[in-house]
Amino acid sequence: MSDYDEAGSQKTGDPDFLDGIESMSGTSVRTCYQCGKCSAGCPVAYAMDLLPSQVMRLCQLGLKEEVLSSSTFWVCASCETCATRCPREIEIVSVMDALRQWATREGFVDRPREVPIFVSTFIKNLGWFGRLYEAALVGVYNLRSGHLAKDMDKAPEMLLKGKISIWPPKVRGRGEVRNIIKRVREIEKE
Repeated sequence: MSDYDEAGSQKTGDPDFLDGIESMSGTSVRTCYQCGKCSAGCPVAYAMDLLPSQVMRLCQLGLKEEVLSSSTFWVCASCETCATRCPREIEIVSVMDALRQWATREGFVDRPREVPIFVSTFIKNLGWFGRLYEAALVGVYNLRSGHLAKDMDKAPEMLLKGKISIWPPKVRGRGEVRNIIKRVREIEKE
């Protein structure tokens, strides 16, 4: 990734993209000075096509297409290692979340197709049960993603070891979780 085009001029993009990402994430991408600590500490950087620091630079330049065509923000584990290491205290995970929202809104969700399916299935699972119910999560995700029997061979051993349950969890306040999810969706639409 280079900040310069073939003619040697600095690439520039859409300044509204940077403003939008900063507004959505609630953090200042502009203050990143490319030290690389976020990338050096990222436990999933090996699986990313762009390093977190490169994503930050592309955002600074307003290069929306290049950023949203990346799979990096879908791969991000949201572990906060990057933010913990950042000397500028940039909430990089919030930037990655904002990029996921922007990519979904603009139709860039085909890069890895399973990630948005998993995220929406996960959130629906929380709404239905009030907390994560792994058996339903795996079953519904496998149906929606087309991987019908994926990892089903692991279920018997996990059941025997008590890692998953056949029965959904009993949770008080399940309606409160649904209301939180509903309110977040309303805020995202605004």
